[in-house]
Amino acid sequence: MNDKTLYRLADSTAVEALVDHWVAWPHTFSPVPYSLHMLNYQKKNLTSYLQNPEIHLKSSANPKLLGGPFVNVPLDRVADIAQMLERMGGEHAESLQMAEDLIAFQNLLDREAIGQSLEVYYPQLPQSLRGFVELLYDYNNRPIVRCIESLFYKSRHYKKHLQSLRLFTQTHDRVRAYYMSTPRLPDDDSVSWQIPFAESAVDELFKLDSQPQSLGYIREVLGLDAGDEDKLIRLLTAQSARTAEPWQGPGARVRYLGHAGVLIEAAGIAVLIDPFIAVKPSQGGIDRYSFQDLPAHIDYVLITHVHHDHYVFETLLRLRHKIGCLVVPKSSGIFYADISMKLLARELGFQQVVEVDPLDSISFTGGEIVAVPFLGEHNDLPFAKSAYLVRVGNRKLLFAADSNCLDKHMYQNLCAEYGSIDTVFLGMECIGAPLSWVYGALLPKLPDHKHCQARRSNGSNAEGALQLLDAVGASRVYIYAIGREPWLQYFMALEPEDDDAYIREINKMLAVCHERGFSDARRLYGRDEIFLGQD
Repeated sequence: MNDKTLYRLADSTAVEALVDHWVAWPHTFSPVPYSLHMLNYQKKNLTSYLQNPEIHLKSSANPKLLGGPFVNVPLDRVADIAQMLERMGGEHAESLQMAEDLIAFQNLLDREAIGQSLEVYYPQLPQSLRGFVELLYDYNNRPIVRCIESLFYKSRHYKKHLQSLRLFTQTHDRVRAYYMSTPRLPDDDSVSWQIPFAESAVDELFKLDSQPQSLGYIREVLGLDAGDEDKLIRLLTAQSARTAEPWQGPGARVRYLGHAGVLIEAAGIAVLIDPFIAVKPSQGGIDRYSFQDLPAHIDYVLITHVHHDHYVFETLLRLRHKIGCLVVPKSSGIFYADISMKLLARELGFQQVVEVDPLDSISFTGGEIVAVPFLGEHNDLPFAKSAYLVRVGNRKLLFAADSNCLDKHMYQNLCAEYGSIDTVFLGMECIGAPLSWVYGALLPKLPDHKHCQARRSNGSNAEGALQLLDAVGASRVYIYAIGREPWLQYFMALEPEDDDAYIREINKMLAVCHERGFSDARRLYGRDEIFLGQD
């Protein structure tokens, strides 16, 4: 090692985005959902852990309890969790109070407001909500407390100083604890960088994936001193960065990057959908595309919805410096859990963000992107979401993400306008989680258990998928976005089995497609490459 040696981020270096030591995702970022999630999930979980940490550790090690509310922190760090809980009560006292006030006031309106004017309730607003909300009725005379999200981002409830990045070597794909239940405590094996995500210095760090720099420069960016050099050097490599050659062939090259991530390259344009890019563990793992396999510039990144596995902070921040335009569906602005992805992106430092309604289009050389209605998969709650039709030359690809084909006529209407669609990418996790799993912490009151279980975040089953394919006239179908890659376990809480119910549905659907003579019909896994000609 000498002063002239240049370093880049090692292939196994993961960089986790955190908010106050918790994994950053939309529900721990937008101020109102974060306050509710903190009150009804994080705080309760930490309190439960302190009451019986042994049970939490035992439950965390049980594969059947993946995704449960169990804090996976060793016993020798119980005091750290106690300190964290105490600090939460101080640092976030106003936000926790606001969350309690919001729930109480919504429930008050539910009891009293039956159609009379809501003006009389403004003087009754708790101090924490004054100047931040509007009181409305829906068309059925049900009262709504509308939180003005942009104002909350300008308030004391949005704490940029608690945002940070955690750099560590990922030894294997299953090394991380479940994202929602377990905070990331500082340790000797990681580097913590306290910095608001929107800062330009974040781009300087992530340019190290392809642009090596001196150790001194890297230390300066991270604000480290020479004493941290041994820890830092383990995260770097002096090996040359690989250069990802852009696709210059005829037609389109389509690369499957894992889960819902797909990269389309055609005629010098790169379009990336729902990226969740994995690093390469130091102890090996299944083959995959990683950050060095991506083009130097990505013209468009398309986000289908705000679920944590599609709007992935860790990946979006790492790619921000090479993304031309981030495309997101438009939220209603009415319901506080219907997070504005545009506002969120702005706070993540994205400069060019385009918000789309259904059938909005974006033209590019040799093609276009069309926002497509997306039904289902959100427990019957109102959320911004969009599938995308991408046309490259005379090829049309539908990226349906987790769409549930609840009404085939919608796709028939789509094709009446745009013609048949030859290639479909579709998620078929048709079991899904109950309403309470992710959204329980955000609701003023939960429906009864029976209704919670019936309202699932599920995609299409075999019957629905075949109806969709028939409606659009597809000849190719690729099943994706079902969370089976091993690097997704900490995020998706899935322990895949060959006979999972949704796998049986997928196999049933693919068998029918093969009988019908589809050009291609398969389930994607790990990494894949598809070439689409112009004929």
